[in-house]
Amino acid sequence: MKNVTDPFLSLSYWPSARSFGFNTDILATNPINLSVVLGVLIFFGKGVCASCLLSDLLDNRKQRILKTIRNSEELRGGALEQLEKARSRLRKIEKEADQFRVNGYSEIEREKLNLINSTSKILKQLENYKNETIHFEQQRAINEVRQRVFQQALQGALGTLNSCLNNELHLRTISTNIGMFGTMKEITD
Repeated sequence: MKNVTDPFLSLSYWPSARSFGFNTDILATNPINLSVVLGVLIFFGKGVCASCLLSDLLDNRKQRILKTIRNSEELRGGALEQLEKARSRLRKIEKEADQFRVNGYSEIEREKLNLINSTSKILKQLENYKNETIHFEQQRAINEVRQRVFQQALQGALGTLNSCLNNELHLRTISTNIGMFGTMKEITD
């Protein structure tokens, strides 16, 4: 309870204001001092000039703010213009990239078709070479077989003739052949 009554008791010990003086407590006297100074200025006519000064300060501030806004608007306009130029360049580059992409795809397709066509031609040529080689080898094999058959037939015929012929038959065959050659010579001459 003592704590609650202490502030009231301390008020009874304050001395009454007996003289005029300056209070050095800044927090307590600052609003009082400011109001006294403003009152004195207004009372002696300086208020008109103070309002002029305040008006000039506000006008200057307003002009700076407007100038800053104008500068900002100009910068914004320039930025928008640069943005539009950049967008235009981007669209142009995208078109060029699309054109390169399309050209690249068409070039790839063209090269692919050329490769398929050339490969097809080479395969046809190889097929033709293969067929020609097979035909050539078949003809060679057939000729070899014919030659062997002919040689074997000739050897068989000679063997048969040699075994069947005696000297008299042999002389008659020779004279008949000589006669045929003579007749053929007379016909050709």
